[in-house]
Parts: sequence; structure tokens; C-alpha cells
Amino acid sequence: MKKISYFVLAMLVGAFCADAGAKSLTSEIRSGLKNQSGHSSARSQSRIITQSSGALVYQPLTAEGVGAGEMGHEVFYDEKPVQYDEDDDYRIFIPTSMYMRMGGGMNLGFASKKAHVADEKYPSKDSWNLLIGLGWNMSSYVRTELEFQRSSFRFSDLAGEDAHYNMINGMLYFDLARRYVQKGDITYRRTIVPFMGFGAGVGVYDFKGPTGSNGLAVAAPRAELGVNFMFTDMIGIDVYYQYQMMIEHGFGWNLAHHSVDSISNIMATFRVNF
Repeated sequence: MKKISYFVLAMLVGAFCADAGAKSLTSEIRSGLKNQSGHSSARSQSRIITQSSGALVYQPLTAEGVGAGEMGHEVFYDEKPVQYDEDDDYRIFIPTSMYMRMGGGMNLGFASKKAHVADEKYPSKDSWNLLIGLGWNMSSYVRTELEFQRSSFRFSDLAGEDAHYNMINGMLYFDLARRYVQKGDITYRRTIVPFMGFGAGVGVYDFKGPTGSNGLAVAAPRAELGVNFMFTDMIGIDVYYQYQMMIEHGFGWNLAHHSVDSISNIMATFRVNF
């Protein structure tokens, strides 16, 4: 847990620095955009109008006359003025290529298959999950992710029987709304994005108790359905339902027969873009 705490602290510090840098760049661009809108003195100096053969010729002013927000002036300069209002909610978002996730969740016992010991069945209870993932944003709609997930299962009326598994999962996610939308030179970020994902995983069981044994675990398929909430351009949270079909010996007991056990979890993970 100490190593995990250091990892979370480092991730938070990195996210804070990245977010501060993005806000600085956004402020510079917005300053230049504002300078062309007619709300500051730089707008009135942003171009020179000369008359040649009866026609008006527009020439951009040199950098010395632009003032604050030179970067934004270069990015958003046009022959037609850009309309900008102080009250408008402009989000100038710079898409990222990668992200990290970390969080956990609880097992939904009523939606998971019960444990089989001899002829008796026992539902899971007080079971939890921990997940760490590294993802790649392939487009505004599609992303892929490599995850490590550790789960611990306990069962009602079955003392001394605990199942633990460690899994490596590969997932392909489809966002059901564009994470960012580009209009001209301005990119808008969506605050709420629903998503679904599909994939598979492989790992091992560590079963503690007289009726079970360690063994191979294969999760195929895995599926997720949830919503991403972004607090800033860099930081957000995912809340989602997770389904896993566990092949081979299920939870690790009843080894005389191969089995398929379904597991359902509710998860919440902290996401940091970079």
C-alpha cells in the first residue's frame, strides 16, 4: 500500500503541473482571441487598411503592435474579426495522446454467479477490486487500454474461504460522444462522455481455503458501460459497470469440472490525461 500511495501522489503532482501548463497556454490563446474581438485596444491596431486602385487592402500589423496574446493572434488571425464575448464559455482544449487510470470498486453479489461447494451455493459479499490502467487515445471516439486488476472475493456463510485473482486485461473503448469537437480553429472539450468497452484478460487465482485451489483464470469476454466526467482538461473520473466471464475453474473451487462464472462489479476510477 505504501508503494501505491507514492504512485498516487506522483500521479497527482504530475496532473497538477500538466494542468497548470495547459491553463497557461489556453490563457495566452484566449488573450489573442479576445484582442481580435473588439473588446481591447489591441483589436483596433490589429490591421492596417490602405487604398490601392480604388480597393481596400488589409495588411496585418507587425508583432510589435500586437501586444499581449501574440500566440493567439497568430492562431486565430483572419480577414474577418473573430466574435468573442467575455460571457461565452469557450473551452480551448488541446487533445492528449495518453492517459492513466487508477481506482477501485465493489462486487455486485446479486449479479454474480454463486460459489459452488459440493451441492451448496454461496453468494459473494464484501468483495472489492483495484485497477490501474494505461490508455492511448486513438481518436475522438476510440481508445485502447492495458490494465492490471486485482480482486478479492469473500462469501456469505462460508468462513475461511477467500478467492483472490490478479489479471492483465486488454480493452478497446468506444466513446458514445466525441470527447472533443473542432469548430474552425477552436477545439471544444465535452464535460460528460458515455462510453462502452470490450476486451479480454488472463491471470491467476490465489484461493485460500480447503475447497479451492490456485489456477489459471481467463476473462473472455470483458465488457464495460459507463460515463466519464472531466473536471478539467487533464483530470476526470470514470463511473461504470464491469462484466467479466471467467473461464476455466471459475473462482477456483470444484476443480473436477471446468466452469464459466460471471462476475459483475461497479467501478470508479480517477483518470489523468497527459
